[in-house]
Amino acid sequence: MSGPLHGIRILELTSVVLGPWACQILADMGAEVIKIEAPRGDSNRSLGAAHNKGMAALYLTCNRNKRSLVLDLKQKLGRDAVLKLAENTDVVIHNNRPQVMTKLGLEYSDFKAVNPGIIYCGTYGYGKAGPYGAKGALDDSIQAASGIAMLQEMVQGEPRYLPTVVADKTTAMAVVGAVTAALFHRERHGAGQEIEVPMFETMVYYVMAEHLWGMTFEPPMGPPGYTRLMSDHRKPYKTRDGYIAILPYLDNHWTTFCKKAGRDDLLEDDRFTTLAKRLKNIDATYEETANTMLTRTTAEWIELFGDTSVPTIVVNTLEGLITDPHLQAVDFWQLMDHPTEGKLRMTRFPVTFSETPADIRSLPPRMGEHSIEILKEAGLDQADIDEMLESGATLTAD
Repeated sequence: MSGPLHGIRILELTSVVLGPWACQILADMGAEVIKIEAPRGDSNRSLGAAHNKGMAALYLTCNRNKRSLVLDLKQKLGRDAVLKLAENTDVVIHNNRPQVMTKLGLEYSDFKAVNPGIIYCGTYGYGKAGPYGAKGALDDSIQAASGIAMLQEMVQGEPRYLPTVVADKTTAMAVVGAVTAALFHRERHGAGQEIEVPMFETMVYYVMAEHLWGMTFEPPMGPPGYTRLMSDHRKPYKTRDGYIAILPYLDNHWTTFCKKAGRDDLLEDDRFTTLAKRLKNIDATYEETANTMLTRTTAEWIELFGDTSVPTIVVNTLEGLITDPHLQAVDFWQLMDHPTEGKLRMTRFPVTFSETPADIRSLPPRMGEHSIEILKEAGLDQADIDEMLESGATLTAD
């Protein structure tokens, strides 16, 4: 058995990052994922470095362990085919706005009619019950709507988007959790269900876990915003020769830090004697830590605190991650030979399972690479498939 989700079959009707990455996570854990693409293909097939058309870097990093089937869901032949596949499928995941799925005739009720036990997961910008429910959304718009962009204004002087698709990837992990929970419920009670994972609500849930702060109470006991995180001094510290990340956060951390760094004077300063006082005087706490870090090199600090519980680590560049000694030791980077794209660098699945390990079973497919074999598996004969090829309801990689 390979992966804890071995034997689970998923139909993926998604594109960009949110849906494909969520489905890749499920596939890494053993699920069989059939990636259903429109004839134009996933937009990420054209984004980033590429040897061949339709096989660009961003697509390659989000679509391993899948088979590719092209279906034009706007055609009756395409719609009929996806519902035929659903008869023997555990999960359907899409990231179209609900109104699009209604127009296509591919709502939960349509899938439930052919498979009462199916789990149907829709993930998109905003919950369909609210006034934003018909709006389109991408990562930037959700960073803005959820408060993330304005958090940057509070420390940088203007709203900024984080340089990572945090809304897409965080929501993707919420999709994974929701789908596996629904599978567990079906295992216990035998019932499928519809799941909605909206990006906006998911990201507000994510952001406000720590930032609700004074507004936790009604009436509010203060403004929102976790004070330690809002200081413009919160950043990697300069050393004599570079940068370092160190956080003497808890009281035992602070005591260890002051003694090893030769700053016993800070232990006597009433502003810093407890965690609560350090948070109250967070700018001063950061400033004193910064002044201390300037007195030695990065390597000296790493060695000094390496055997302590004080969180201390180098500040990696993106290039530096490729050669990071820890990642190399745990075989995080996997070099694999793709039949058409050459040697590819892949991240291994970060979670370990003692009995059902996740793995990379297949590399990202060419668009429509498995169209014919999947349609045959669904019970369509060659005449049906030829009709679909002729109408453009399906395509093959060739």
